[in-house]
Amino acid sequence: MMTMRIMVQKITNAIKVLFIVELLIFALYFYSQNIFANVQVAFLSAFFIILGSSFAYKRMVNTQVSSENYEDKRDLLDEIEDPHELYDDEPINEAPVEELDLKAIVKEEKAKIKTFSLKSMKHGARGSVSFFRLVPYVFLILGFIALKNNELLDLTYYLPSLLLGIVVGSVISKEVIS
Repeated sequence: MMTMRIMVQKITNAIKVLFIVELLIFALYFYSQNIFANVQVAFLSAFFIILGSSFAYKRMVNTQVSSENYEDKRDLLDEIEDPHELYDDEPINEAPVEELDLKAIVKEEKAKIKTFSLKSMKHGARGSVSFFRLVPYVFLILGFIALKNNELLDLTYYLPSLLLGIVVGSVISKEVIS
């Protein structure tokens, strides 16, 4: 019950932030319609891209966790210092050096190396080809083309507005998704 109340409050706060930013952008309409169009299209494009990517990533992580299809990874510092686990504390084989079968050890180690496969490509493509990620990019491209074709595109307002959309999208996605 309490978590539902907190979630509703987070969503309400996110809507308030979005409403305030949109109100400020709408105020530009009375100053210049050209500036308003550039800022609005760029802001919404970046905002939807960040929000869609966050939702798609969360959904992918939840799916992997629920299916228990994840690997226990080493800590980042250990991976940087020893990427191929050459200095691992565990011995490869307990046998004395004279009795080691080097060919078998090499075959075991080669089997451990992950190669590019159809399964790994499918796993990577599933996260990048998501409805939540594709639609905002289509909106970005079509919005840019529409501004360019109508001779309204002004990069001095468009590019900083992308940054504004990224910042607001990040803040809202952290608030709602966490």
